[in-house]
Amino acid sequence: MKANEFKQRRELLMEQIGKDNIAIIASATMRTRNRDVDYPFRQDSDFYYLTGFNEANALAAFIPGREKGEYILFCQEYDEKKALWEGAHAGLEGATREYGADDSFPITDLGDILPGLLENKHKVFYPMGRDPELDHNLMEWITHIRSQTRSGVNAPGELVSLEHTVHEMRLIKSDAEIELMQTALDATAKAHIRAMKNCQAGRYEYQIEGDIVHEFFNNGLRAVAYPSIVAGGTNACVLHYVENKSVLNDGDLLLIDAGAECDHYAADITRTFPVNGKFSTEQALLYQLVLDSQYAALAEISPNNAWNKAHDASVLVLTTGLVKLGLLTGNIEQLIEDESYKAFYMHRIGHWLGMDVHDVGDYKIDDEWRVLEAGMVLTVEPGLYIPADCMTVDKKWRGIGIRIEDDILVTKQGHEILSKAIPKTIAEIEAVMEG
Repeated sequence: MKANEFKQRRELLMEQIGKDNIAIIASATMRTRNRDVDYPFRQDSDFYYLTGFNEANALAAFIPGREKGEYILFCQEYDEKKALWEGAHAGLEGATREYGADDSFPITDLGDILPGLLENKHKVFYPMGRDPELDHNLMEWITHIRSQTRSGVNAPGELVSLEHTVHEMRLIKSDAEIELMQTALDATAKAHIRAMKNCQAGRYEYQIEGDIVHEFFNNGLRAVAYPSIVAGGTNACVLHYVENKSVLNDGDLLLIDAGAECDHYAADITRTFPVNGKFSTEQALLYQLVLDSQYAALAEISPNNAWNKAHDASVLVLTTGLVKLGLLTGNIEQLIEDESYKAFYMHRIGHWLGMDVHDVGDYKIDDEWRVLEAGMVLTVEPGLYIPADCMTVDKKWRGIGIRIEDDILVTKQGHEILSKAIPKTIAEIEAVMEG
């Protein structure tokens, strides 16, 4: 991501918060895994979106109209010993030279400098309730400023959530963001195809997971966007199954929900295929039903269409098909109204996708479903899950779990399937597995 992209975001943010106000946001912190070992660092998405700064123990302040510089970055000073043991870091000079800050100060001086920046500001925009330490410090700083009112200094009178402004910005993706997501998706496509080719009875779910992560790494992406779901047989009926430790059995389906991450941007893909490379009759019938419901949902993805139309289209196709196959009985409209389909399809059609796999952005505005706009990216992922202990259906359907998920960009003309390189028809999957 080029520095100018982050600069444009900051300028837009400051334009929206307005003069005589200030916005502050802290970085993510290091998290201890055990004893003196930390988890791999992953920057806070909002902080990275505005700064591109990928270090812990930092705080950014944005002050529209400030003569001495509108963007201030508090970070760690350069430490030669730290560089020797842990690697390069920006330091104060790097914060301005490489990351575009107008000014930079040591994070250890935050309590001495930031209160002065808050003086005579009307509003403070910050991630309310997300960072307990920042919440506490901000209240102390404001209380201190209030004690100085006799000297003509005024404290901010209003605290405003920064997330609403930033998350609306993040909802519409730029060309640069789409390019990063496509890179993540290209690696994810190779990983899913590799999993199909390497799948066979007797292997373990974690071995397939290893194939997937190997492909991510082999394509230069060292982060997964979320814990991979590799669920064989009845495990596929557990929506967020991540144990990935069971053996794969001949005759079962394998559901894989896995995506790579590229420079903080996620891919999120699900494919379901037979362990032995051939769908059984029952598996094929349910699989085609899920695929048809996805096609119906995709037909509703275009600008000016409401978010919920795709979900409603998938529900109609799935409910109709379940009645035809005998898994549900009754009037289709009534079954939909009663939400009877939720016994087998209990989640919605998808979610926003971006820096977070379940990305930010409101789905409703004033209690009305949001209208889609060009630049939004979302998943479309219908599914059917027939529990092994479901006594209301014929035994031949039990224990089958299927989900098909693609990543979709809303365009001015309609939509683009960013994950189109990954096989998903029955014929395509069987051909890949046979080859």
